Amino acid sequence: MKIVLDAMGGDYGPSVTVQGGIEAIKDYGINIIFTGDSDSIKKELEKYHYPKENVTIVHCDEQINNDDSPVTAIRRKKNSSMVVGLNLVKEKKADAIISAGNTGALLAGGLFILGRIKGIDRPALAPVFPTTNGASILIDGGANVDCKPRNFLEFGIMGDIYAKKILGINRPKVAIVNIGIEEGKGNSVTKEAYKLCQTGEFNFIGNVEARDIPSGYADVVIADGFTGNIILKITEGIASTIFDELKDMFTKNILRKLAALILKPGLKEFKEKLDYSEYGGAPFLGVQGNLIKAHGSSDAKAIKNAIRQAKNFVENNVLEGITREIMKLEEGKFE
Repeated sequence: MKIVLDAMGGDYGPSVTVQGGIEAIKDYGINIIFTGDSDSIKKELEKYHYPKENVTIVHCDEQINNDDSPVTAIRRKKNSSMVVGLNLVKEKKADAIISAGNTGALLAGGLFILGRIKGIDRPALAPVFPTTNGASILIDGGANVDCKPRNFLEFGIMGDIYAKKILGINRPKVAIVNIGIEEGKGNSVTKEAYKLCQTGEFNFIGNVEARDIPSGYADVVIADGFTGNIILKITEGIASTIFDELKDMFTKNILRKLAALILKPGLKEFKEKLDYSEYGGAPFLGVQGNLIKAHGSSDAKAIKNAIRQAKNFVENNVLEGITREIMKLEEGKFE
């Protein structure tokens, strides 16, 4: 299996991406294609011992920055690490691509270079959301600010396949984020989306309120990208605040430090459950390729886990599963 890693993406570039890539090679036995500035990549590779046959470097003399216009960057920076990597996947020279770079550019590149799966109107980001029951999938996590009712049905289909194949849930519960659980709640889009999702061949359980998402009320949570991204960001903010408060609380005096020492295993488990780096990245579902968007501030652990996620996507044929189910939709099976 060959996985492309955009070595220049993210806040830390090769210093983090190379380390994460090497750790993934050692643990998963995969092949990594690093795209980016070859000198910078080689400099980082010198720090590690690894099977040389598992590493390929594709030199790129351009880089897409976070402040670049997404569409313009994809069209003009043809030799950037991101565009070159996407083309490797399109040309079947790699099985998947991971990037922690400019989100808008990566999504635009996924659409322009890989293309949509036939029948998909709006590909969507599908991050994993930690819950008391393990994890749920939130789709869309920010790719589409405005959505049509039909898009919610597509999100439900894609999220259902993802939950079955990656989370191992036999019959995922699928719900729409809304201001109430009653069928008539919400705006005109969510009301119509509710009706459409009732026709889908997945386990649609109705609406879910945002407060019930962390409890694992639904395995797949459907939202437009605007709502989904706000849910993600406020959750990240709350988690960060909790960690900061706990750190401050347990370091005020010697007795509290001793208490923290006793509670350390539990606190570590709690932190890991809420830490985005444990889940890797968010797949961009609905394009003709396995594409994972890693968090911009990813450390080596997050990169490694994103690679594990990409590996699981390839091995479990998620792309093929989505394509097959969307084909049924196009044939009118869900109408």
